[in-house]
Amino acid sequence: MEPENGPAGNGIFRKITRAVFGDPKLIKDPHLFHKMSLIPILAWVGLGADGLSSSAYGPEEAFRALGQHTYLAILLGLTTAFTVFIISYAYSRIIEHFPHGGGGYIVATHMLGEKAGVVSGSALLVDYVLTITVSIAACVDAMFSYIPPHFHHYKVPFACFLAVVLIILNIRGVKESISVLAPIFATFVVTHIVMLLYGVFIHTDRFVPLTHEFKYGLHHDLSTIGFFGILLLFLRAYSLGGGTYTGIEAVSNGLQIMREPRVQTGKRTMVYMATSLAFTAGVLFFCYSLIGITPVEGKTLNAVLADGLFAKWPMGNVIAFITIFSEGALLLVAAQTGFVDGPRVMANMAVDSWFPHRFAALSVRLTMRNGIMLMGTAAIALLIYTRGSVDALIVMYSINVFVTFSLSQLGMSRFFIQRRKEDPKWLQHLSIHLLGLAICATILVITTVEKFAEGGWLTLLITTVVIALCYLIKGHYTRVRKAVSELDEQLLDFPTSGPVNTASLDINAQTAIQLVSGYSGFGVHTLLSIITTFPKTYQNILFVSVAVVDSGSFKGAEEMEALEASVKAGLESYVNLARRLGFAADYRMAVATDVVESAVSICKEAADEFPRSSVFTGQLTFRLEKFYHRMLHNETAFAIQRRLQWEGLTTVILPIRVKT
Repeated sequence: MEPENGPAGNGIFRKITRAVFGDPKLIKDPHLFHKMSLIPILAWVGLGADGLSSSAYGPEEAFRALGQHTYLAILLGLTTAFTVFIISYAYSRIIEHFPHGGGGYIVATHMLGEKAGVVSGSALLVDYVLTITVSIAACVDAMFSYIPPHFHHYKVPFACFLAVVLIILNIRGVKESISVLAPIFATFVVTHIVMLLYGVFIHTDRFVPLTHEFKYGLHHDLSTIGFFGILLLFLRAYSLGGGTYTGIEAVSNGLQIMREPRVQTGKRTMVYMATSLAFTAGVLFFCYSLIGITPVEGKTLNAVLADGLFAKWPMGNVIAFITIFSEGALLLVAAQTGFVDGPRVMANMAVDSWFPHRFAALSVRLTMRNGIMLMGTAAIALLIYTRGSVDALIVMYSINVFVTFSLSQLGMSRFFIQRRKEDPKWLQHLSIHLLGLAICATILVITTVEKFAEGGWLTLLITTVVIALCYLIKGHYTRVRKAVSELDEQLLDFPTSGPVNTASLDINAQTAIQLVSGYSGFGVHTLLSIITTFPKTYQNILFVSVAVVDSGSFKGAEEMEALEASVKAGLESYVNLARRLGFAADYRMAVATDVVESAVSICKEAADEFPRSSVFTGQLTFRLEKFYHRMLHNETAFAIQRRLQWEGLTTVILPIRVKT
């Protein structure tokens, strides 16, 4: 967080930071949520691009898996389109019943328990890192299809550069990044509609021969490998093309950025995404079969298709290049989904204490900077590890997304079973989710078994490690919360005797400025420490608090008002206690994303108002300081102390001992 004032906030570094990442958002702006939210078209660009871009590699993987049995591609196209609509419809129900976003993580947590929730959340996080990685890698592959082979060793460095660009765009803000990428999305849609429709209409004479080829191929395979062999072959290709469906869940995960009414906006966005993906993937399979596409070294199947279709057009090579370049560029837009939804899932898990709490924090641009940086860094590491191999990444990618899909469908199935007496259409909804569960579980099992030795094991290992880390983090927070709750039991009903001081603060009296959060035993302990450590020193107590806007509260105007009211109520409780203890007391508060910046600003103003003042704050202290404590617990108190002491204000940190 770049500071606004002080030595660190001045000079060229601050100007460069602002130029790159943008100016802070004004939280008090009454139109803030409207300005930052997305209408369906922009949401389709920002979140639907992940699903639509899957057509660049999903159908190709499935088609290649057919081998010599390409007559099955037509059935594969129809089944793929059907699956897209089934999963999309199921996620529309999730949008309807879980309108605050979170998608698979929230559904699994609420309907199947926190254990299923952490599995789904961890799988989603790894999946979104892979969304970024595979999208960028496929983007680079598509772009380099038209670049001489001796330049291909620059693929990985170029991919890492693109990842850094996306990190910067997303730190600036979601809407800003989507607006930049929208023209790419539009170019993809136009060029691919032209390519696919042209590919079908100029090959109408191939319809009848294609039907004969299908009958011949089916008859031949029935006589050689039998119906069961054909079924296994089809299921294998269908499952290995599972990358086509990745990204469908993105809309339900990112509802927080939708414009009101969010549910209607989300469902409309889902319709746009499902229709565009089903059309693109289904017609691609049809075109592969009509034209008889065969792989060419160094080119994607879509690049081969574009070259063949536009070869006789005036400037055909240029049009083919623009078509495939837009495909590669769309994959870059698809990576955006990982940066939009990944940090949001991480923030939801941080609110539930599965992740360090700092990942729920918002930057001055109201973006989840910590999550964005972690997602981007992890993606760059995977790009380097896999050397940008799309084949390896797609295997890793498809497994995790279907873990989340399966848990989500299972959770929604249980949801409608529980609502069978309230919802007259419960059986209709349940049947969709059970069908979705069967499809997703089948793809998950086949992909895991088929690709386990080719990289699937690495996905499962990484996800298991993330789950284990989540449990370690949760366990630590639970122990700390238990220790702090003992302070609440002992001190929240602290008895007092003597008259209540109702006098106003004397600007010439000694004033203790105490930084507090919510009304808790922690804050009361700090207040009593001030009184006992400095007896008869202070006549005024001024309580200062910052209503911190994080991902848990930044969901709408009502949540913001509730946050402000809660902080105000806590401050009033502190003032009441201090007055009962015989002190003149008052409070000051602000609403902000940056605790340090706002607290320093309020304390400086208070010190100007009460010249004879000192600042006090509490800090958790552990018997044995561990290396992970700084990651799990913020260093806010020390950061504030450094800033205020630089300004010449006496600042005292009082230790609060915690046994864990």
